[in-house]
Amino acid sequence: MSVLFVSDLHLDPARPAATDAFLALLAGPAREASALYILGDLFEAWIGDDDPGEPGASVCIALKALSQAGVPVFLMRGNRDFLYGQQIAGRSGATLLPDPCVVDLFAVPTLLMHGDLLCTDDAAYQAFRRQVRDPAWQQQFLAQPLAARHAFAAQARAASREHQQGLAETITDVNPAAVVEVLRRHGVDRLIHGHTHRPAMHALDVDGRAAQRIVLGDWYEQGSVLRVDADGLVLEALPLAADTGPAT
Repeated sequence: MSVLFVSDLHLDPARPAATDAFLALLAGPAREASALYILGDLFEAWIGDDDPGEPGASVCIALKALSQAGVPVFLMRGNRDFLYGQQIAGRSGATLLPDPCVVDLFAVPTLLMHGDLLCTDDAAYQAFRRQVRDPAWQQQFLAQPLAARHAFAAQARAASREHQQGLAETITDVNPAAVVEVLRRHGVDRLIHGHTHRPAMHALDVDGRAAQRIVLGDWYEQGSVLRVDADGLVLEALPLAADTGPAT
């Protein structure tokens, strides 16, 4: 049985095809997996566990059904859904993971991250990340009405798009030295992450040892699933149907 990894689905009512494809994965192939790991940015925005809106409600129900069918679900916070709390763990039947964390995959210790911590050349983003991960900031934000939080999320997404357009591609990608440092610090030779939307498998050298970095793809133009079993790793693309409008 395979362990499945996904990241950067950015599920949003304006892009129902991605939600439909993910729900189909949960109801079908994921039922044959030994575990499902979601390494951040499952949603385009998560403004708090008290938001009853879609697609969060439907996705949490489907994840809970998968968990109840005997497939463990693991959920990591990303840069868009960093406000996950314990309520979403209960609603989705998932275990929240720290970022980073090390898991054993078929006797291979593997470091899991969302990936944004590796983009150290983007100083402005790292400063923003420190701000919004501060518990006091989060407490103040979550105390606001849902409408105000939705407005902030929309403004933050627009600012992020503008920020990205003004940066060189190398700045928005991982810093190679940061990758080597995190592998060295955790004493592992394999890293799986998302965030950069650059799906690939990279061979590395860490202190004379062969290492590997696997980057999960986003779900904008197609889906992206990493399957890991005792025989190795396969990074697969999934077709998405054409979006015809917001989900109802």
